[in-house]
Amino acid sequence: MTGPTAARVKTRSIYAIVALTVALITPFLVSSSAGSPAAEATPPPPHAGFDYQIGGGYPPPAGVSVVSRDREDSPAPGLYTICYVNAFQVQPDELDAWEPDLLLRDDNGDVIIDEEWDEAILDVSTAGKRERIAAKVNGWIDGCAENGFQAVEPDNYDSYERSQGRFGSSAAMAFITLLSGHAHDKGLAIGQKNTAELAEFRDETGLDFAVVEECGEFDECGSFTEHFGNDVIVIEYTAKGLATACAGWQDSLSIVRRDLDVVPAGADGYLRQTC
Repeated sequence: MTGPTAARVKTRSIYAIVALTVALITPFLVSSSAGSPAAEATPPPPHAGFDYQIGGGYPPPAGVSVVSRDREDSPAPGLYTICYVNAFQVQPDELDAWEPDLLLRDDNGDVIIDEEWDEAILDVSTAGKRERIAAKVNGWIDGCAENGFQAVEPDNYDSYERSQGRFGSSAAMAFITLLSGHAHDKGLAIGQKNTAELAEFRDETGLDFAVVEECGEFDECGSFTEHFGNDVIVIEYTAKGLATACAGWQDSLSIVRRDLDVVPAGADGYLRQTC
């Protein structure tokens, strides 16, 4: 997402990972060095005050020490700031920035769209296309590092669920492994966004922490803490979700409730609550 646009809340369900997934992932992953964190890539401190500002930056509330902002925004001065990047899909106004063959297409040649957000899905089905797509996304990651962010949050890891079967979880893991290797080379930690069913592969893919929307609402928080420990940041959008997350993890995880559009403080609809 670029600029102050809507938060990206996905309808998620935990899919069983069958044994075949493990067999499929090995040929897709790059060398182990890409998935190995560099010494200087430090994840956000666990159980820290957090604010989700991907809809537009504003002065963080008191007690906040970790912030997530869009890649075109600036880091929060003096705070640990995560750089949001839409890595697996394309903003509606950025279609022309991508070569046509890198957009996922159906049997009729039409671009496959994530209709909930009106975003084209990128085609990470082959190693060659993954390399080309990663070249552009890694350029954004370079910008995050140059601007002073400490970590990157690549969104839409779960786009394979909307790919109409044209690529699966192993291709998504192979692609994010390319991004994690590059982020670590730049000294940035990298977070897994949602996608509970792939949390168990965080070591293979080189992911350092998790940024999770509505794990309280969908009873998924434990699926992330099982594999990431306390390195999990939780964003809820409902009172119910916040209550559930706080009841189970307020003493160990970073948890915040934001309005669905994550608008800046002072804008109509702004909401921020914590445990």
